[in-house]
Amino acid sequence: MFVVVRSVFWLTVAYMVIRPGVDLPDANAMAAQAMAAGSQVVSEQINQIECANLQCAGSKMVIAAALQSSPSVGLPMHEMPNNSLAPIPRPRPDWAG
Repeated sequence: MFVVVRSVFWLTVAYMVIRPGVDLPDANAMAAQAMAAGSQVVSEQINQIECANLQCAGSKMVIAAALQSSPSVGLPMHEMPNNSLAPIPRPRPDWAG
């Protein structure tokens, strides 16, 4: 009996948390905001480092270039159009009637 009560409790809690009709936040937008904030913090920390030689300054420039966001190259694989070479279904041969 305790197992049933515990299951009903957790199912009720799950329904209250994930109820129908609730708009979930956009995961891509949240990830982009988190990456932008993280990159800003890292770049601020790197800018605080004082360089005395050319190797340190070069390393700072390489890291700064790596932190800059680059636009996507093209469409993701799931958004690419399907270019099939043969028509589907294949046409029936003339001799088959």
